[in-house]
Amino acid sequence: MAAQRRPQYTQENIDQQLQQIHLLDPSSSSENLEQLGPIIKQIHANRQQEAYLRNLQALIATKDSEIEQICTDNYQEFISSASTLFTVKSYTNNLRDKITTLDASVSQVGRGLVEKKRTLLQSKKTAAKLDEAIDTLQACLKVLDVVNRIGELIKEGKYWSALRSLEDIQRLPSNSLSQTPFYQHLLCSLPSLRIQIQNAVTASMKQWLLEIRNVSGLVGKLALEAMDYRTRKWRSRREKDPMLRLSRVGSAVEIVTQERSDTNVLDSEKLKVDFTPLYQCIHIYTTLDSIDDLRRSYQADRKAQSDLILPDPLPLTSLVSLTQEICGFFIIESHVLETTGNFRSEREVEELWEALVARLSSAVDASLTNETDPDSFLRVKECLIGFVTTLESYSYATQSLHLLILTLFEKYAGLLEGQFSRRFDGIVLQDDHLPMQVTIPSERDSVLAVVWLDPSEQDALSKSGLPLSLPWSQGFFLCCQDIRNFIQKFYHFVDGVSKHHGNIDELLNKSLDKLLANHISDSISKCLSSTSTLSQVVQIVSNLEHFEVACSELERSLTSLRSTQRGGAIRLSSSSSFANTVTRALNRVTGLITSKLDDFFDLAEYDWTPQSREDTPSMYLYELINWLTTVVDSLVIKEIYKDEAYGGAVGYIAECLMNFIIGPDVPAMNENAISNVLVDTEFLEGELTRIGRGHLSSVFTELRSMASVILNDAVQDYLVPQVRQTTYSVVRPKRLQTLLEKLARYGSSRRDAQSRERGERRRKEADAVGRVFPGENR
Repeated sequence: MAAQRRPQYTQENIDQQLQQIHLLDPSSSSENLEQLGPIIKQIHANRQQEAYLRNLQALIATKDSEIEQICTDNYQEFISSASTLFTVKSYTNNLRDKITTLDASVSQVGRGLVEKKRTLLQSKKTAAKLDEAIDTLQACLKVLDVVNRIGELIKEGKYWSALRSLEDIQRLPSNSLSQTPFYQHLLCSLPSLRIQIQNAVTASMKQWLLEIRNVSGLVGKLALEAMDYRTRKWRSRREKDPMLRLSRVGSAVEIVTQERSDTNVLDSEKLKVDFTPLYQCIHIYTTLDSIDDLRRSYQADRKAQSDLILPDPLPLTSLVSLTQEICGFFIIESHVLETTGNFRSEREVEELWEALVARLSSAVDASLTNETDPDSFLRVKECLIGFVTTLESYSYATQSLHLLILTLFEKYAGLLEGQFSRRFDGIVLQDDHLPMQVTIPSERDSVLAVVWLDPSEQDALSKSGLPLSLPWSQGFFLCCQDIRNFIQKFYHFVDGVSKHHGNIDELLNKSLDKLLANHISDSISKCLSSTSTLSQVVQIVSNLEHFEVACSELERSLTSLRSTQRGGAIRLSSSSSFANTVTRALNRVTGLITSKLDDFFDLAEYDWTPQSREDTPSMYLYELINWLTTVVDSLVIKEIYKDEAYGGAVGYIAECLMNFIIGPDVPAMNENAISNVLVDTEFLEGELTRIGRGHLSSVFTELRSMASVILNDAVQDYLVPQVRQTTYSVVRPKRLQTLLEKLARYGSSRRDAQSRERGERRRKEADAVGRVFPGENR
């Protein structure tokens, strides 16, 4: 491949290239040598420097010739111009000298002016700075005045205004003050001012807490007095309207029907509690975003105050004032809870309430540990029930306090039972067992209003004339009176206590049964053994009869009272105890009668070996029957009890006659003696029939049958089972054998053969009865 041919530059090409730059451009007012760069680069690249320089020298020579030609053609004009220029130059030099002189003069004057101007400008700057300083100071004074005002507001207790003033300082518009160290220092001090406000409002609230602690007792007292008035008003209305007897204070019925004018004990004529310090503190802490700190501090302070309310140990004399203070404390807490939004939670208040109630329960229980007076328990209950009812109206849970009251009631019931048991024992012991006498109508009516009687008996006694001998003694009346007092005190304790009826009434039932059975019935039973007067024993029987009736009437009365308390029927088991004591009393009557009958039998002079038989009864039996009928008929007891007295006496007579013929005191007897005893028996049966007690003669059946076997020589018939079962079933073999042995002993003691033969026969009959029926009905 042939080498590339380098381009050759002609004069025309070089001129064209030079024209491209401003050096050759007549219209250009500035040189632009930058355009030579590409041309020179291209010349070097083509290695035509020498050719290019030659052409450039030729161009320069050509241009010099043209300039010289131009100058030659205008020489005269140029000389003239040069002369003129020299003239102008001389004038110019003169003018320059004058100007220089003038300039020096002006400069001298100007320097003075400049100094004055500089001084003036400096003064203006100083004045401007002074004005700025004055404005800044005034702004500072305004800010300092605000800061000082904040301090005054804090002292005046206007914490919210003080806090707003701090916010105003922070919201000041940007100005020269904003850039000063003073302002920056002021901004740095604002947190301490906030803390100062916070501390001041906290101190205000602490003082308020101290003040409400001092007035809590008065708040509680006013609340308890209002509840007491409300309770008395409702009790009065409930007594007038039986339909309301089931409703207690605070029940839905009471709330609906009672015309209530709720009294705000925190804002009344007697007391006004200002909650502003607390509200203000809550507002400030909320604004400072520190409400949680205040909430914890408030809870701790209130807990500390609640811990200081109850002393240890608790004096019962201070219980009223302490419950007033506790009541006021939680009424205030209830108001704070309702009026402060989310500041207080129900759980926080409940914690305080539960802790204080637990301590109160323990303190009351400890204070009553050694107490033996039931009235002390009653006073504590009265204090607690008003306290409970009041705080229930503020929606506080009182279940634990009700349990405390029921626990106290169990102890109260035990002490009350012990107190009345001693009283009943004393009444029974001191009773004279004589009929109670009334002489005026009011006395009779008051007695009948106390005792429990059958309605028919009460009606009859209320219509009886005066003076009146009542069928019971003073002891019965006093016991009925104390039973009523016991029941009244028993139910007085639980008045106002809800949800108690089953346990309380069951406890009353047991206590009454114990008092009636152990301390009235048993005490009367003990008195029977030491009472030897028949009339007094009979009076005891009458008292016991009325106690039995009283138990039945008392059951109905208590059931009626209990039904108003939503309970069931009451059954007193002590009725059976009185029935048993009546039986013992009747046995005591029989015992006293039989002891007197022993005196008559001691006077009996039976001849157990008479030679002949008597047709008339023994003389002592006439006196015995006369005494027995006179005494028994004069007893003021029921006819059935008189019949039992006769039955016991006749049975004892029959047993004594039986003992005469089979007892060990009489070793031997003959048939004539048995016949005489049979005559006495027939006399007694006739007398019983005469006085209308013939049915009691059955007690002599065995004696008559045994005498019949002997007198009719029917021993052999007796030995026949069929005959024995039909005719002599009541005759016991052992007794018959004993009688036959006595007859045999009599016969063997006689000297005549006939008697001895009869005696031997009786002995054999006795042996036969003993062998045939060993141990039967013995």
